[in-house]
This record gives sequence, C-alpha cells and structure tokens, in this order.
Amino acid sequence: MKTSALLIPLFLLFASASLPVQAQFPIMGGSSQTKALPGTAGDQSPKGNAKITGIVLDSAQTKAVEFASIALYNQTTGNAVDGTVADEKGKFALTKLAAGQYRLLISFVGFRNKTIDNLTITNGQSLDLGVIKLSSSVKTLEEVTVVGQAALIEEKVDRLVYNADKDMTAKGGDATDVLRKVPLLTVDLDGNVSLRGSQNIRVLINNKPSTIVASSVADAMKQIPADQIKTVEVITSPSAKYDAEGSGGIINIITKKNSLQGLNLNVDSGVGNRGSSLSLNGNYRKGKAGFTLGGFGRANYNTITRTRLDQSSEVNGVSTLTRQTGDGTSSGLFGQYNLGFDYDLAKNQSLTAGVRYGVRNMLSQQDLITQLFTNGSAGAVSNRNVDVKNLSGTLDANVDYLHTFKPQQEWSISTLYSRNDLTNNFDADLLTNAGELTGRQRNLNKSLNQEFTLQTDYQTPIRKNQLIEFGGKAIFREVTSNYRYLVAGPTGGFTTENNNTLGELLYHQNIAAAYTSYTYTTKKRYTLKGGLRYEHTFLDASTRESGTLGVGDYGVLVPSINASKTIKGTTIKLAYNRRIQRPGLQQLNPNYNAANPQNITIGNPTLRPELTNNFELGLSKTIQKTFVNATFFGRVTNNAITQVRQPSDTLAGAIITSFENVGRQHAYGTNVFANVAVTSKINIGLFLNAFYTSLTGQAMDLEGLSATVTNAGFNVSGGTFASAQFKNGWGAQAFGFLQGSQVQLQGRQGGFGFFTLGVKKDFKNKKGSVGIAAENFLTKRFTIHTVLNSAQFNQVNDIYLYNRGVRLTFTYKIGKMTMDAPKKRARSVNNDDVKSESSGQTPTGGAQPRQ
Repeated sequence: MKTSALLIPLFLLFASASLPVQAQFPIMGGSSQTKALPGTAGDQSPKGNAKITGIVLDSAQTKAVEFASIALYNQTTGNAVDGTVADEKGKFALTKLAAGQYRLLISFVGFRNKTIDNLTITNGQSLDLGVIKLSSSVKTLEEVTVVGQAALIEEKVDRLVYNADKDMTAKGGDATDVLRKVPLLTVDLDGNVSLRGSQNIRVLINNKPSTIVASSVADAMKQIPADQIKTVEVITSPSAKYDAEGSGGIINIITKKNSLQGLNLNVDSGVGNRGSSLSLNGNYRKGKAGFTLGGFGRANYNTITRTRLDQSSEVNGVSTLTRQTGDGTSSGLFGQYNLGFDYDLAKNQSLTAGVRYGVRNMLSQQDLITQLFTNGSAGAVSNRNVDVKNLSGTLDANVDYLHTFKPQQEWSISTLYSRNDLTNNFDADLLTNAGELTGRQRNLNKSLNQEFTLQTDYQTPIRKNQLIEFGGKAIFREVTSNYRYLVAGPTGGFTTENNNTLGELLYHQNIAAAYTSYTYTTKKRYTLKGGLRYEHTFLDASTRESGTLGVGDYGVLVPSINASKTIKGTTIKLAYNRRIQRPGLQQLNPNYNAANPQNITIGNPTLRPELTNNFELGLSKTIQKTFVNATFFGRVTNNAITQVRQPSDTLAGAIITSFENVGRQHAYGTNVFANVAVTSKINIGLFLNAFYTSLTGQAMDLEGLSATVTNAGFNVSGGTFASAQFKNGWGAQAFGFLQGSQVQLQGRQGGFGFFTLGVKKDFKNKKGSVGIAAENFLTKRFTIHTVLNSAQFNQVNDIYLYNRGVRLTFTYKIGKMTMDAPKKRARSVNNDDVKSESSGQTPTGGAQPRQ
C-alpha cells in the first residue's frame, strides 16, 4: 500500500542488521528521508556535502517502484550510515554524505533486493546512479505464503492481530471456528462472541459494517468462510477515529485480498458428518482495474440438542414448579456472494466499489414435555412440538474514493448502503400426553433494518513525528418490525388473542459525528495518541400499541488516549477510552416471543444507550523465542442494558425476560498470552483470561416491588494451541479451549469446552491441498449447566450439545498471477453501532429452540 506505515518496517528490516533498535526512529511523514539518531553508529560517521541520487523502476513493467526502501552502509565496517525511501516517481536522494566507500541496498516487498557495492564518492560530488531496476520475486512470495512460519500473533500499537490464514483446522469451517482461537475473545457453542467477558462489541468486516452483524453476530459469523479470512484484529482501545460504539472494543475481520496481475480461481471445499461447504473465489486484474467475484455456501446438519429444565416461582402466594425436557434438531444453509471492483484513477487516486449479498436459512425443531406442580400438586403433562424459522437476506453496497497527496497525507470519501430482511417465526402444535392435537400457536415476526452512511476523513503529517486526523460521518438508519401472535384450534384458521398480540415497531435513528485525533512520537520512542469524538443521535420511535414513545435525542463526547514506550525490549502501553453502546433490534423489538411458553422474551423500545469507561495497562516482551503479552484492564459501565427476569403473573410457571437500563457493571482482570516459536516451523501458544465482575440491577422482590440486586464473582477461561510444518508439504495443528461459568445479574451461566485437531498435505506444486479436521472427538456431548435465581424464582437449565464432528477438506488454485506493487485502496465506511442479537444474551433455559 502507498503508506509510510509500510515503509518503516521495510526499512527497519534491512537497517536493523547493524543498527540497534534503540537507534531506529520511525518517520510519520513530512520528509521521506530517514536519519540515524545521535549517538548511534550511523551518527558517528562524519558528515559532508556529497550526494547520491537515482530512480528505482520495475524491470518487467518499466514503471516506478513507489516508496522503495534505500539503505546506505559503510563498505568497510558494514554499519548503517543513512537511509531513505523513494517518492511516487521512484526517485530518491541521500545528501550530506562524507567522502568514502559505500554499499547501497534497495528493497521493496515483492521484488528481489538489489545491492550496489563499491560506491566511492568524494567531497562535493553528486553521484547519479541513474535507473536501478528491481526484478519480481515470485519465489520469495511463495516461500513467505506457504512455507515460512510468520508470527501467529502480532501486537501493534492499538491492536492484537491473529494471522488466521495459518489455521488449517478451520478449512471447511466458518468465522466462528477462527474466532475461538483468537486471544482475548471467547466464543460460546452457539457462536456468541465476547471480548474480555463483554458481548458489547463492534464487529467490522474489511473495515466495513453490515446490517447482518447488527441483527446477530453469531449468525453473521456463520456466513463468512474461514478459508477466506486472512487476519482478525482485536482493538481493545480504539482511537477517536473509530466510531464510539462497542463498549467492549472492536473486532475487525480482514479477508484475503489479491494485489497481483492476472487471473486466478480458488476452490475450497469441505465435507463432514455435521456440515459441508463449497467456496469459489476468482480474481482478475489487468493494468489499473481489478475485479473479484466470489461465492460461499455452507450447510449444517445432524445437529442434535437436548435440554432439561427445573424452574420454581412464587406469585401472589402461589408456588409453581416446572419440570421440562426437550429433544430437538436443527439445520441451516448459509451463503455469501460478492462482486468487487477497483480502479486507479491516477497514481494517487483510487476508486473502490463492491456489492455483497448474504443469506441465512436456519430451521430448528423441538419436542417439549412439560409438567407443572402447583403448591405441590402435580398437574397434567403437556406436549409441545415447535418449528422455528430464522431467515435473513442481507445486501451491502459501497463506493469509496481515496486521494493520496504524499505518504500519510490523504483524503477519502466513503459511502455504504446496507439492508437486512429478517424473518423469525415459529409454529407450535399443542398435544396431550397421548399425542392428541388440542391447539396451535403461531408467531410471525418480520423485520427490516436498512441504513445509509456517508463519511469523509482527512489526515496529514506534521513535521516528521506528528500526525493529525479529522473527519465527519452521518448515518441514516430505519428499523421496522411487524409482529403477530396467533392462535387456533386443532382445525380452522388462526386468529389474534387480543390487541396486544398484533403490533408494529417503527424506529428511526440518525447519527451525526465528528472527530479529531493527534499522534506524537518522540526520539526516545515514546508514542502518544489522543483524540476527541462527538456523536449526536436523533431518535423517532413509535409502536402501533403505544404511539410515539418519546425517546429523546442525546449527544455524547468520547475522549480517548493511548500511550506506549519501549524500554529495553519491553513495550508498555497505557490506554483510556469512553465507549457508547446503542440497543439493538433484539433488545428493542416488543414482539412477544413465546416459542417456549415457560421462557418468554420481549424487547423494550424505550431503551437508552449504555456508556462505558475503559482503562488498560499492557506489557509485552520477546524473550528469546517466546513472545509474552500481559494486559490488565478495568471496565465501568453505567446505564447498562441488562436482562431482567421475573415470573409471569398471568401464565403459571412462566419466566419473562425483558431488557432494562437498570444495570451497573464493573469488571477488572487480566489477559495473558504466550507464543513459543520452538523452531522455525513449530509454534505453541497459551492464553488465559481472568477477571472479576460485579453487576448491579433491579428485580422484583417477594412482594412484587422493585429491589436492588447485586451479583459478583470470577470468570476464567483459557486454552492452548500448537502448529507444525513438516517435510513434503505436511502440516498439523491442535487447539483446545475451556470456558468457566460466567456471572450473570441473576445467577451464573454454565461453562463448556472445545478442541480440534487437523492434518493437511500440500500438493507438490503448492496449488492445492487435502486435509482432515476433527472436533470434540473425545467426548460424546457437552453440557452447559446454568443456574439463575431471584427472590421470586429459581431456574436450573441443562443444555446438552452433541457436536462431535470430522470433516475432509480440499483446496485448489487455478490460474497464473504475476507480482504487482500493492496499491492503496479507498478507505471504507466503519459503523456497526448497535447491540447484536447475541449481545448481552445468555441461555434463558427451558428447552428453548435454538434460534
């Protein structure tokens, strides 16, 4: 990419052979020349008035190699003397050189290094080297991509990067399989994602939002093929440049992109006892234009769930005990199709456009057997057969423009239109213990979430070590939900029970935002990045039942600060930021979801956003072959959107779950990660997440009055992974993870475990591979044991998941590509600011069909 952020690591890579780390000073723009710091070997060389100039060209295409790295060494001592980078036309100049004999090294990613020895210059001389041609290095590219063991985990100033393309066990899987292995993240068996124990996260795909994520993170991850994920970025302390949403932080999933010339087609497939997949992705690039076309399909089947529920409650002096068991199955079809286009309008201008369509069809069936005991007397046994349909279609379309003036000085305009049609219906047959049909129920709930975003950003360097960024953004969002709750006898048509079972939600949310951010780096390797963002939200909400809800507009000021310092190889980072989390459709939707009438869920359209203050201290160090990172964090959330459960006063034995802004959440803990490069081809990693959390909210007491409820405790999870590359293209990888029970406002959610093992064999020409991966093959099932309670009820819920699986994978590449210098593409819109369907959710028990 045309950015000095890429140039610095390249230059340091070659200069560090003889230049101490402490002597390397990253340039942030302004000048293209890199100087040695005072006190270093380079600085000890006498200065003069000589000069070396030249032009770097691509030998194959006879065009400039923009921003190639130039390093100058003393021919006798081998010490680094000076360095610079070429400009957009490939030109470079090294000035103020003393007379002497030198060696020049020219390098750039995708090209073979070029060395010019025995350069002799005298005082006052201007030595013009003319045209220097670099040849393409296709062989090097293959070695780095296929053979080399790049770091599995990388730490950057404001994020942790997991290189997912090294994960062979995820072949044939989806994004959920990848996220389970990312440090700091926790993914439960339903695919709900947490960051440091918080599900209030913001998920981006290639720096872009999508309404598919706004409806459900868990479902969205099932639509992204694991084979196409390059990296996963975990941003725990976002700067002001990022939207203020996501109190837990940001997860950015980067898919594989192609900056090569030519045509290629990748085929990825997998087949197993619980799921199969097929992915086709093509890329074509010629000159200034590039096209991508891809499709992915995945089918899940043979998914068995079994549940058991014991639930007791007391309302108006009447005690009720519910005992319920359930057996069910689920299946799903997921697809994602995309078309992309990019064009270089000029050397410093680019246009990017894309369309993506995602589809999700999830079907589940469950047979529930329920018996109620009233004041100790057993009632009749009832049977209930439930079929649930969870369907959606998502369209994302974007057009982005980028103008690069010089390294790190750029201006961009980004647009995005996103639309998600969501259907979540259920049909239930009510049966006697003898199997006789006594009645039917139906819930129809169709929702539409659409939004348009316009964003502009500008950044420019100030001198050599400062960068300023500012921009603005507008989001226009409309959410509608139509819901009907219908009943019928054994025969005949469906009718509404009462006026409360027929409704509509209309929710308009418009957001205006502006930000500024400033970065400063000192010569002693201190880095300080601070920023301020303001967001104002305009709301207009109404329901058919209640009319206008009167949810007022609000504004929020979001500061952020990040500081880092490297001391004797140890990097220390301090961070603070404030985040906002707006309610999502599942929390807002007042639809009466009674697929399991003993566990009913209803949303609250009057919810306000929650605000979180985050504090973080991070330490990282490489000790020989081991990289260690330890982070200590604190998180304080006010006005938290919290699940509140209470017994129904109209339906005996039922528990109703709703959402209220009544909570305060405090969390304090640590994340520890270690990666050991045993050899250049064997890696072993360990990670541990542990934090103490305290939750405070409101719930009903025995008299039916609102009372303060507090719950606290430790949450612990951890795991290990190992990967190895062997001769003749063989490789293996293993992963294991354990999640302890999690503290909830009214009890604790049960923990679980997960493990995988995979083996892969690359073909000799490295154009394809075959493999086998197995998950949870040592256990028949997992049990999630959840205990929830309050003054009015007690609930014990066991969910048994049968997910032992094995799958065969196959990949093949067709086509021939040639290396082209990577171009910087237009920046895309970043926004996904609402709580997902899974955010803040825990199993509410009671043999509820998986949705």
